[in-house]
Amino acid sequence: MTTEAFVVQLRKTVAEEIPLPGAGNTDRRYRSLFEIGRRNLSLARMAEAHWDAVAILKENGSNPKPDCLYGVWASERPGQAITLERNRDSSFRINGKKMFCSGAGLVDRALITVGGPQPQLVDADLRDNDRFLHFDDSEWKTNAFRETRTSTVTFENLPIIPEELIGAPGWYLQRPGFWHGACGPAACWAGGAAGLVEYANEQSRKDPHTLAHLGAMRASIWASLCYLDSAGREIDVAPKDRERALVRALTVRHLVEQACSDILRRLPRAYGPHPVAMDEKISKRYQELDLYLRQSHAERDLEALGRAIKITPAP
Repeated sequence: MTTEAFVVQLRKTVAEEIPLPGAGNTDRRYRSLFEIGRRNLSLARMAEAHWDAVAILKENGSNPKPDCLYGVWASERPGQAITLERNRDSSFRINGKKMFCSGAGLVDRALITVGGPQPQLVDADLRDNDRFLHFDDSEWKTNAFRETRTSTVTFENLPIIPEELIGAPGWYLQRPGFWHGACGPAACWAGGAAGLVEYANEQSRKDPHTLAHLGAMRASIWASLCYLDSAGREIDVAPKDRERALVRALTVRHLVEQACSDILRRLPRAYGPHPVAMDEKISKRYQELDLYLRQSHAERDLEALGRAIKITPAP
């Protein structure tokens, strides 16, 4: 798919609003992300970021700018936080580099974390600001998610007006909605895995071992949808409870990641190397799902979950 066609499809996808987390029908929000992931993981990755940005702005009492495609550039590496500097006229500018910026050159605006250790969130206008921005995707070596244009972005005095500061320093990470949003990628993971299972279901092999793997993969998709549906319903009951939101999100992400990883393991065991080596569509989806799952922080998240459980009473 060409870049132009991808952007057209993405804008068409995000034009359809989905429920905000915690406002009722959060389970339907996750089902929507699941369905997009089932069709196209690159599209889901970008749509999830846009809808997450909309939810963040709404939680702050703001509105997204009309007719704008949003990204969320919040990846942080120790010692590499970009700076927010005040100008004499009370406006600001940001400088520095940020990695893992998906949609570089595609999105109109991005919610960007700047400074630290309590990051400030800014709603930055990326249109007509080429002289303040440099995109470098040369470090992205894999073909997985090539359409999303994930880049390292260098900011050189990108102007920010006071109205583009979102919340107080630290608000982005401290709000309950941070953890509701963290379930969004898990819904996309599950959808991506469902696409692989659909492929498996269409194959003609019916030996006992293949059917056993197929049954296990179908069960993993059903379980993942149950996790997401339950999470959505719980969020709507207590949308402001940050402690339970943290435990819930880390639990759901772990369970869905395990289910998807099991599907990645079973597919080539059931059908051999052909789908991941010789079927271009399935190979791409397989690689993208494997990479997307690394947004889970694995044992680090499990440690955080264990610590949170020790201080949060069971429901």
